[in-house]
Amino acid sequence: MRTLRYSINVTLDGCCHHEAGLPPDEESMRYWTAEMERADALLFGRTTYEMMESAWRRPASGVWPDWMDEWEIPFGEAIDRARKHVVSRTLEAVDWNAELVRGDLEQEVRRLKEEPGEALWVGGVTLPSALADLGLIDEYEFLVQPVLAGRGPRLLDGLRESIRLELVERREFRSGAVAMRFRPASSAV
Repeated sequence: MRTLRYSINVTLDGCCHHEAGLPPDEESMRYWTAEMERADALLFGRTTYEMMESAWRRPASGVWPDWMDEWEIPFGEAIDRARKHVVSRTLEAVDWNAELVRGDLEQEVRRLKEEPGEALWVGGVTLPSALADLGLIDEYEFLVQPVLAGRGPRLLDGLRESIRLELVERREFRSGAVAMRFRPASSAV
């Protein structure tokens, strides 16, 4: 069974909005590129899918936009070629190496987890909260940025119940950011 990992950048005060002082640097982009390359497939809600597609889909010309730094291109290439599953009730169709996920969320995600492979990666805000409430997330990976946003959507805001986690990996970056990976703690604590 594939592992479902929720991965996201987050500020010290829990904000996970991509415009809240979370600019990538070369070191963090290398980290996220490696993570993206390890995933068998990506799972997005509509908003995250549309945002990622607008930023990271390779242009029809094949030439990455001028705003991208050279060190961002490997991430763009990794996400561009990744298989994607999009949970949406409003989209009629998707492309960009993607398929729509419809029907019962819990059943559909369990089906994806049972497919051959090692890992599914989920990003975003709303979908991961629903998946956490359903107990479907096997790992939580947060790249905590040394920023206080003071506004914006908060990480897993509105969970029905708290989820006790145990740290399984920690990595510090030169920027002061810290990547931490957790698994839900066993119930026999």
